[in-house]
Amino acid sequence: MISVLLVGKGNVAFHLYNAFLKVDEIDVSQINSRKLQNIPNADVTIIAVSDDAIAKVSAQIKNSFVVHTSGGCAIDELQNTTRKGVFYMLQSFSKEKTIDFSEIPFCIEAHNYKDFKVLEKLAVAIGKKVYQVNSEQRKALHVAAVFVNNFSNYLYKIGNDICHKHNLSFDILKPLIKETALKIETLTPEKAQTGPAIRGDQKTIQNHLDLLTKKQQEIYQILTKSIQNGD
Repeated sequence: MISVLLVGKGNVAFHLYNAFLKVDEIDVSQINSRKLQNIPNADVTIIAVSDDAIAKVSAQIKNSFVVHTSGGCAIDELQNTTRKGVFYMLQSFSKEKTIDFSEIPFCIEAHNYKDFKVLEKLAVAIGKKVYQVNSEQRKALHVAAVFVNNFSNYLYKIGNDICHKHNLSFDILKPLIKETALKIETLTPEKAQTGPAIRGDQKTIQNHLDLLTKKQQEIYQILTKSIQNGD
C-alpha cells in the first residue's frame, strides 16, 4: 500500500484523485494548497498547483518525498528539504472531460532509483505509458507540447472566429481537424504538410490575407513564411 497526499484542487489534482481512488494498493487523500496547516503524512506528496506556486507550497511541506506535476519546472524548483521528484502527465486536463490514463504518457523523475520506482509504480497503477525524463528533457517536451496543443488550439479559435464572422459553422472544419491529427500516426508532420504555403500559391495566399484582420494577417504570414522556408 502506497499512501499518497494530493495538494491542490485544480484539474490535474481532480483527475489524479479520482484515478487513485479506484486502485486498492493506493491510499489517497487530498488537501487544498491554500490550507496547509496540519499536513497529513504520506509516502508520496504530489503537489498539483500552478508553476508559480510550486516553490512556495513545497517549502511548507515536511513530508519525506515531495513531487510536482509540472512540465515546465525543474525538479530542484521544489523547495522542500526532503526527497524530491516529478510526476508529470503530458496531457491537457479539464474537469468536464473524462481522461483515459492508459493513453497518457507519464514522464517521471527522481534523485534516486528507489524513489523513481515508487513513482513508476504509481504511474503503472493507473496508466501504461511511463518514461524516465529528466528536467532538461521535460522542459523541451513541454515547449513542444505548447506548440502542438496550446498554439494549435489558438489557431482553432482563429478559425472559429473567421467562420463566425462569415456566418459559417465551425463544425464544417472538424473532419479536417480530425484527419490532420490522424495523419501523423502514419506520416511525419513534414510529409503531412499541405496547403497554399507549401505549394507556393501566391494568389490564394493574397486572397486569404485580404479576408483577415491585421493580427490574423501577421500570424498567417509568419506561419506561411516558416512553412515555405522549411523552418
